Amino acid sequence: MVLEMFTRPLERCFGGGDGGGGLWHIDLKPYALGDYSIAVVQANSSLEDQGQVFTSPSATYVGVYDGHGGPEASRFIADNLFPFIHDLAAEQGGASAEVIRKAFDAIEEEFLHLVKQSWTVQPQIASVGSCCLVGAISNGVLYVANLGDSRAVLGKRVSQGKTSSVVAERLSTDHNVCVEEVRNEVAALHPDDSHIVVYTRGVWRIKGIIQVSRSIGDVYLKKPEFNRGALFQQFGLPFPLKRPVVTAEPSILVRPLRPQDLFLIFASDGLWEQLTDETAVDIVLKSPRAGVARRLVRAALQEAARKREMRYDDIRKVEKGVRRHFHDDITVIVIYLDHPIGSSNCRFKDQNAVDCTRTPVDIFSLDADEVQC
Repeated sequence: MVLEMFTRPLERCFGGGDGGGGLWHIDLKPYALGDYSIAVVQANSSLEDQGQVFTSPSATYVGVYDGHGGPEASRFIADNLFPFIHDLAAEQGGASAEVIRKAFDAIEEEFLHLVKQSWTVQPQIASVGSCCLVGAISNGVLYVANLGDSRAVLGKRVSQGKTSSVVAERLSTDHNVCVEEVRNEVAALHPDDSHIVVYTRGVWRIKGIIQVSRSIGDVYLKKPEFNRGALFQQFGLPFPLKRPVVTAEPSILVRPLRPQDLFLIFASDGLWEQLTDETAVDIVLKSPRAGVARRLVRAALQEAARKREMRYDDIRKVEKGVRRHFHDDITVIVIYLDHPIGSSNCRFKDQNAVDCTRTPVDIFSLDADEVQC
């Protein structure tokens, strides 16, 4: 029953697809605690980002999955993670850090099983992985779990005497070796390998290959049997790995929601490469709700265009694949927290009402007038 709920045909809702510009969006959609907005722009030949929102009167789940090496891992997570969390939460009396951790472990094991089944005929699947950012709101508590460098940022009101302002609070940890603290963490885990992190092609990378230190998949960097022989040569590893250099252990934050918490921004690193946390929060604060995620994507594209001395309209005309040289796939989900505490504020009378919204697997193939979620 739960699986059917997550895999049913995509529904129509208030939003739009614009395949010509690689943009898809839902401008605004209600849920039990407020409204949410989603936007995705595609840059890669195959869209490697996936995003989804699952809502019910008792819990809300948000997921952003930024794939690399191909779309298989991010799509696998989008197909399977929320059913795992939903079932585990039902068995254990609600959402918790342990429920989310177990769901991440289950997804990692299931994807490994898929790789073992497929890699003899599709060896590249061993090099496919995905960042995984999940938010859960249940009983007035926010859980944020993360692998990789997608990011969750809170916009919250703070008082300073008689005045107040809205500031950004980062809720997730960037597991990217471009961050010195993460480089040091990886080096400490591999004291016998002086080349565990190297500076190449303008950035720091683990074994000169990958920037993120935690992910779902990337099996060739975790299991020795997938980095030997011909496969090992294909991926260009400098030598067979003695032990995993990337892990699937998530960072998990548990935080009670407070009346001063206004909204959450969940986004893949394509957004954060262009905008600071503070800039993103300021845009949400000063923009109308309808289309706010789309406005964040537009701001990121304008910044990417500015860096290349291009116009916004010109960068949107660049074909997918080629466009990856200008910016990454970008997924943005904005969650407004109008009524975060207490069931009396629930906006829906049907206590069994559930809804799952998922981004498309490819935007350029959508009809420009088609609306899907």
